[in-house]
Amino acid sequence: MKRIQYEVMVNEFARVLEKKGFGHEDADSAAVIFAQNSLAGVYSHGLNRFPRVVSYLEKGEINPDARATCEKQMGSIERWDGHRGFGPLNAKRAMDRACELAKENGIGCVALGNNNHWMRGGTYGWLAADHGCIGICWSNTMPNMPAWGGVDRKIGNNPLILSVPRSNGDHAMIDCAVSQFSYGKIEDCKLRGVQLPVPGGYDTNGELTTDPAEIEKTWRVLPMGYWKGSGLSIALDLIATVLTDGNSVQKIGTFGDEIGLTQIMIAIDPEKFNTVDQTDAIVDAILADVKSSQPVQEGGEVFYPGEMELKNIKDNKEQGIPVIEEVWESILNM
Repeated sequence: MKRIQYEVMVNEFARVLEKKGFGHEDADSAAVIFAQNSLAGVYSHGLNRFPRVVSYLEKGEINPDARATCEKQMGSIERWDGHRGFGPLNAKRAMDRACELAKENGIGCVALGNNNHWMRGGTYGWLAADHGCIGICWSNTMPNMPAWGGVDRKIGNNPLILSVPRSNGDHAMIDCAVSQFSYGKIEDCKLRGVQLPVPGGYDTNGELTTDPAEIEKTWRVLPMGYWKGSGLSIALDLIATVLTDGNSVQKIGTFGDEIGLTQIMIAIDPEKFNTVDQTDAIVDAILADVKSSQPVQEGGEVFYPGEMELKNIKDNKEQGIPVIEEVWESILNM
């Protein structure tokens, strides 16, 4: 498999984004977000998603000059409008602001409406943890999943992220769509020609399948936890739309493409109660207990949330980031 150095990937992404209308500083910041997603092993929201974002820029569905603005504020909560700007940069600024509010008040929340796709939600959970904050954030999506018991797509696989900081940077974080697999993961498996590890949706015969190509034909992905994932999706959409007065999953479904999304950024500062050392001791003890689990398979290992990303970052920095050659070539030719 071909591998590309992280710095080379950042430079190529930035070059293309400048050509598509970004200022130099914003192009660099956005390129770092995409490259870091691939560095962490989330290729579905890094290199593999980049061509789609470029197509949105070319169609005028993302305004590279638009920046999110605060429309209303009350204490530790603010409502922002993303103005259909570049989703990752708007989301980063919103989480940065939520962390500022948390440092002032103990907790901060920025409700960001009318934004575009934020790519990998874990970017903003990790950002909160880097600020020393607990991070909670989620986004809605276009309707891409049936509600439990239904056939037609009415709800989103709305990603939910929870992060807990550690002072050494080895944060704990879970980043998950409320479908069994995100569409990005399904696309990644299809591109690599591999099956999903467990059923992730329905085929054209209405049967559960591990074949990503079959799931892409039907668009019937499976909610994680069946009815629980379905209910969680609906609740996340309700809360986000109420707090932003932005676009619901249903309304986003009328736009044609996945634009104008609604996102919530929450940061909590544990230093209002604990010293950094106290928080580290609590987190270290819990994760050590998880790591002491007896593995199912002999010689296996149990990982805590976020540990695999840390391993991927280390490996990919040393060896280069693995890429699908045809996708990488398409970036070089942009």
